[in-house]
Amino acid sequence: MALRATEWQKLPVSLTELCINTTLRCGQSFRWRKSAEDEWSCALHGRILSFRQDPEYLQYRAIFPSSRYATPPPSNNPSAAQSVVPEGDDTLSLVKHYFNLGPNLRQLYDQWASADNNFKKRAPKFTGVRILRQDPWEALIGFICSSNNNISRISQMVHNLCLHYGPLIGHVGGEPYHDFPTPESLAGPKVEQHLMKLGFGYRAKYIAKTAAMVAGDKGLVWLEGLCNPENPQFGVEPKPAGELVEGGREGYRKAHEELLALHGVGPKVADCVCLMGLGWSESVPVDTHVWQIAQRDYRFGKGKHSSLTAATYTAVANHFRKLWGKEAGWAHSVLFTANLKAFSERLIAKTKVKEEDVKVKAELDGSTVVEDTTRMKTAVKKKVKRALEDEYQVVEVKEKVVKRSKRRRE
Repeated sequence: MALRATEWQKLPVSLTELCINTTLRCGQSFRWRKSAEDEWSCALHGRILSFRQDPEYLQYRAIFPSSRYATPPPSNNPSAAQSVVPEGDDTLSLVKHYFNLGPNLRQLYDQWASADNNFKKRAPKFTGVRILRQDPWEALIGFICSSNNNISRISQMVHNLCLHYGPLIGHVGGEPYHDFPTPESLAGPKVEQHLMKLGFGYRAKYIAKTAAMVAGDKGLVWLEGLCNPENPQFGVEPKPAGELVEGGREGYRKAHEELLALHGVGPKVADCVCLMGLGWSESVPVDTHVWQIAQRDYRFGKGKHSSLTAATYTAVANHFRKLWGKEAGWAHSVLFTANLKAFSERLIAKTKVKEEDVKVKAELDGSTVVEDTTRMKTAVKKKVKRALEDEYQVVEVKEKVVKRSKRRRE
């Protein structure tokens, strides 16, 4: 497939406003992968987007199929496809939209820190975490895959969905990049069985049935209609969305309730979709990580909230909305990221390495002294930080020499 790549462009964005090495791998989107050292790529809206970053700039480029300039590209978002002008390049607008670059993140962090000492304590190590504006359909299927799962395995599942059912956009470094599959492509009669063979387990049924519902009576128009009008789809003008009240704005509560009618969507998955696909920033998904945070740092886990019941789920989410306000879901995502093992301290140890030297020395009385010199390299367990960009592992090694002498008769 012939491709046309744009030149690398620079957008002035500091690491405190956006850190892609954290934002792209903290469990929001599952399709970004390393295409080169310090470079992330993904097929998005009919093109392959690549990013790299330095302390002052976000650098980006787009790779289009050559047909992109003759006909609209394949896309899971009809409004995005229609907004593409064949002679133009809307990549800058897409980048700003996708990374949600409008709000001043430093100000938001300061606001959340002033309201919460725990956030003030933990957030400085995790600056630049932004809530992505993802396609609602991709977010829905991605988070159905997240049920009782980890980020690595979810990413592999989503990659397989794109590889087997998404339109091929092109190759980077010999690796194929596919856009996200449409509801129609995942609603076929053999999809569930195929996904079972690919290791999706019980999620295969959920994906196939939800795809059939969205491809059928409901339609993508229904799903996109659940979006926060203040945080709409790419290419759509924002509108007011109402005031935040107990439990969230009316539009958020409606979106959450309607998502629960889909197969494989419980309260947590619905909240993930609301926050990271529909733009409802007060949505607070409460999973095991967030429950641990609530118990450890916010005095949950006792009395009537001793376990994570439906009532406790709501109580935790309402507590964070009251604490952090309209962008509570964003603030919660910063603490969620700080709680992930991928970004935490770790004890690392290394196998001992032994080196032996033997020296033989003759004595005048006819005996021989054999002097064994054993040089031992001993690894010392040490708590070290794993860098956010690259997961370096550091071991401090101490060396000591042990000498033993013994006498034997010849």
